Amino acid sequence: MTSAKEIINELLVEVFNHILDIEGENLRKHGVKLSMTEVHVLEAIKNVEVATMGNVAQKLRVTLGTLTTSINVLVRKKYVERYRDESDRRRVFLVLTKQAHDVLKIHDQFHNDMINNVIKDLNIEKDEVLVKSLENLSRYFKNKY
Repeated sequence: MTSAKEIINELLVEVFNHILDIEGENLRKHGVKLSMTEVHVLEAIKNVEVATMGNVAQKLRVTLGTLTTSINVLVRKKYVERYRDESDRRRVFLVLTKQAHDVLKIHDQFHNDMINNVIKDLNIEKDEVLVKSLENLSRYFKNKY
């Protein structure tokens, strides 16, 4: 007999993998030729307060070397521009191009549609168990990784 923990694990893995697959397919359908990793780098640049290499690497929980590899590709593809701080040449700032913002609009719309579909039959105010479970899951990942 399958335990509740095994079922939850299976569902989380399945949902995560489906989201990535469908998200990638949605972007390809709109003509975007970026990997999901590259899109998530763009998203991290958009969502940090000050878009430096260090801040973005920290947000993504990757090394500067790993981020540099991704940024080099995104600069070459014209999704990101980078420049050095004139007063401290060690600081490298990242700026999204219009092309990157266009991709993020598609990406954000996908997430918006996905969430609307998930909650359409729910009353979030009344469904405290679901909200609490998702908060616990989010807190676990933030504290663990």
